[in-house]
Amino acid sequence: MHIGVCTIELRLPENHSLKGKRSVIKSISTRVSREFNVSIAEVEAQDVWQKAVLGVSCVSSSADYAHRQLERVVQWIETNRPDVLLLDYSIELL
Repeated sequence: MHIGVCTIELRLPENHSLKGKRSVIKSISTRVSREFNVSIAEVEAQDVWQKAVLGVSCVSSSADYAHRQLERVVQWIETNRPDVLLLDYSIELL
């Protein structure tokens, strides 16, 4: 069993409130979870309006599949969410 963990740091330049941030993060989380069958949550910077850090995890029998799946999540966010800027991400396999 292989566990893949991805930390994604986002900037939300158009956001001006925590309520707006929650809306954006909820939209991303719901879609990513449904589309890629992964677990996703905001893990840091909960009180900062224009920054979000998401944690994404998946479990697989193949380390390569887990890594590819997490890369696809990052690519989806970059492609489908022009309202957020991807600042950084890291992928770790356990």
